[in-house]
Amino acid sequence: MNFQIISDGACDLLPEYTTEHNVTIVPFYVTFDGEHYTKEGEGIDHDTFYLKMINEHAVPKSSLPSVQDYLDKFQPFVDEGMPIICITITTKFSGSYNSACTAKNLILESNPDAKIAVIDSTLNTASEGLFVNEAVKLRDKGISFEDAVNELESIKSTGRIYFTVGSLEYLIKNGRIGKLAVLAGDKLGIRPTIIMKDGDISLGGISRSRKKSLQSVLNSISSYFKDPAINIADYNFSVACGYGIEEAKEFQTQFEELLGVKCDPTVKIRIGTTIGCHTGPYALGVGLVKKASL
Repeated sequence: MNFQIISDGACDLLPEYTTEHNVTIVPFYVTFDGEHYTKEGEGIDHDTFYLKMINEHAVPKSSLPSVQDYLDKFQPFVDEGMPIICITITTKFSGSYNSACTAKNLILESNPDAKIAVIDSTLNTASEGLFVNEAVKLRDKGISFEDAVNELESIKSTGRIYFTVGSLEYLIKNGRIGKLAVLAGDKLGIRPTIIMKDGDISLGGISRSRKKSLQSVLNSISSYFKDPAINIADYNFSVACGYGIEEAKEFQTQFEELLGVKCDPTVKIRIGTTIGCHTGPYALGVGLVKKASL
């Protein structure tokens, strides 16, 4: 193996994927009471987390991985002489990248020959997971550390997420509303179509029902690929959801039939507790990223 891949928990890749593909995850933390924090994936499962939000109207908070968390993951590979590519959530949503960079710099003080590349993916959840998957494919092809870093940096701007949520409630309460603030106030019942690209979110449309909001997501993706300069065959896709797995399966079928594509069945993604804090239990959408060309 020519390098180790490390990602923060915001990539939302399930353990069955990360174990099979030897991807090391640095988890975020989640709390329901503001005092007791649990590492994502270690103290609460997806369904328990989302049911607490649904049944108790709980509003959880997330906290980023610490510098020490990254040091603990980096150091064993540095000791082995293994280069590291670390992929983090967009810096516009979290300081995870900064924690990783600080850990890298601390390691380089005592291990100046260590090879550690920290990449701000500019992505999140499903698109970040697909981006990590491209790193996996590059590694497994035997692509060098340096070439893999350059290729990943070149494709990260192609990543997109098109999704909707049950309401704007959690985005507002957790301060992630950004450019969508115009819809705040008493309009929590609106179902927005949200587009994430270049590390930030924007509004793609608004609907009054779940069915229409999901159709709006499909329409937005279809519109994107009408650009003759963008070849849909060059992209990988993944449908990701929070609580509604059966709904997501039906939506994926609609998406694949409309676009004439297939989501990569080997990429196992489900929106986890870190992202779920901000999107609520009913987030559902499609991540996409351009395939690496090497």
